[in-house]
Amino acid sequence: MTTPQSLPIQAVIFDWAGTLVDFGSLAPTQIFVDAFATFGIAITLEQARGPMGISKRPHIEMLLAEPGIQAQWQQQFGRPSTQHDVDAIYERFMPMQISKVGDYSQPIPGAVDTFAWLRAHGIRIGSCSGYPREVLDVLLPMAAQQGLVPDHVVAGDELTAGGRPGPFMALANVLALGVTDVRACIKVDDTAPGILEGRNAGMWTVGLSLSGNEVGFSPAELASADPAEVARRKAHAETHLHNAGAHVVIDTVADLPRIVTEIAGRMAGGERP
Repeated sequence: MTTPQSLPIQAVIFDWAGTLVDFGSLAPTQIFVDAFATFGIAITLEQARGPMGISKRPHIEMLLAEPGIQAQWQQQFGRPSTQHDVDAIYERFMPMQISKVGDYSQPIPGAVDTFAWLRAHGIRIGSCSGYPREVLDVLLPMAAQQGLVPDHVVAGDELTAGGRPGPFMALANVLALGVTDVRACIKVDDTAPGILEGRNAGMWTVGLSLSGNEVGFSPAELASADPAEVARRKAHAETHLHNAGAHVVIDTVADLPRIVTEIAGRMAGGERP
């Protein structure tokens, strides 16, 4: 059996919403719908989820670029949207997101235990998010009160190089955590851009299907949902995450210790991401 001291993994870098907290990744999704509604534009939760994982300003830009949403905008305002409109929606979005993120700060079951397991095995814990720093400044103390305290956090708006799907936030964690080999890192995320971030950084990647944006059920919704619909959404999520490059896809972060051990075994056999 692999002992804690012999695991070759140096760090695990987590996303936040849909990965560590906010089962179903509900906080950012509904706020996009609400923010667009204040401009008279109706978007669905499914549309709002489409670009999830990237930083919030480019997320808004991508939503406005969708033909149906852009058509609504032009009907409402008589002209195509501009960068100034992206800024205006973002400025409307931010206070709404800040005021609501605390409502979705509960750790996903198993997250706290997974942190404890990683620390017991000497593995450093990084994190990054599509959330801007202003939102994380509200979320992080609440998560810490419930036992989630990573060694480092990078926000989606604080690197000049940009965010996902680029490798920059993951690599900023590598630098801060003193990791000596990116191939000894695992990126854990519930979105395709987050998986691409890890792949672009040269890391192992683990996708989360059931708890994340791709399935999109709250715990209560999941408990009452038609099992066939849950299975359909989960299969779609798994396919999407695998297609983005995930080395492994699991249901939730609670399953991660088993996968870390599995990846350590693959590394011991000479495999690299």
